[in-house]
Amino acid sequence: MADTTERGRYPLSVLSFAPDDMPNVPARSRVTVSPPSSPPARPFLKWAGGKRQLLPQLGRFVPQSFGAYCEPFLGSGALYFDLESRGCLEGRRAVLMDNNPDLIGAWLAIRQDPEAVIRALRRLATAHRADAKTTYYRVRDERFNPARADLLERGGRWSEGYNASLAAMFVYLNRTGFNGLFRLNNAGRFNVPVGRYANPRICDAPNLRAVSTVLSRPGVEVREDRFESVCEWAMPGDFIYFDPPYAPTSATASFTAYTPGGFDVDAQRRLQMVVVELARRGCHVLLSNSTAPEITALYADNVVARAAGLRAVRVSARRAINSRGGSRGAVDEYLISNVPSQD
Repeated sequence: MADTTERGRYPLSVLSFAPDDMPNVPARSRVTVSPPSSPPARPFLKWAGGKRQLLPQLGRFVPQSFGAYCEPFLGSGALYFDLESRGCLEGRRAVLMDNNPDLIGAWLAIRQDPEAVIRALRRLATAHRADAKTTYYRVRDERFNPARADLLERGGRWSEGYNASLAAMFVYLNRTGFNGLFRLNNAGRFNVPVGRYANPRICDAPNLRAVSTVLSRPGVEVREDRFESVCEWAMPGDFIYFDPPYAPTSATASFTAYTPGGFDVDAQRRLQMVVVELARRGCHVLLSNSTAPEITALYADNVVARAAGLRAVRVSARRAINSRGGSRGAVDEYLISNVPSQD
């Protein structure tokens, strides 16, 4: 009877080794697979006037060393996220401010409960894919505006009353509304129309989780406040980046519509006084603005500003806010700082 076992198919010498006959094969080295590193947090808002495309130019004026970091006009926080991702803020206090309670409310809600914001955003994204225009206006007029009106009645600084649902609506309207604008009418209602986007990315869950993580680290403060308040605590050696609503460069241009209450010439003058005071104090300051005549007069041609060590440098930037896409293009902007440029 034929041997049908494995032993019958191969020579005995192949199937059985004495210990001394075993080949001297080195043990396979252990391969350690590291989990993929989380991507760095980046801006979660498509904020009008955001500075992502200007980061290389801004980086020329970041001091080699500094104390605390502050952004009094937070917006999308492009420079903050860039500095954070490069490790420049490790172990440092970071104060992120804006006087827009809706904006700060959204930042706070994402820091506190990103998963709840993500769940609400996913529901909004599903509805938007089914009927974008109807969903946008229903969310804006029947949910978002009434909810924020309830907070507005409380008065004072109501950004801390923002819950995950309201924050998700804020992000949704920002990602799908026209040009990322935040604009209120005279009645205090958000009235930005729907944008024309084929496939907007409404819910970026990994990034929202990353944002929550960096905002939760020790030393990071997110608060609703006026830009002038930085003078109450800033110390010599601190680094403050001001990115205010830009002064319009023509009678028809306006870059202030996304700020509640606007930002007029008087506000630009008050800001210049704050920037000069901080520069005199020994803080590192950096400000971006348009090349409008009043900004030239306040900084580039201003004896007081120059005596404080401030210099205005023209850089090229892409115009992103214009109702006509063909009118968008490269324009000059000012970067104003007392930090020597690292060319």
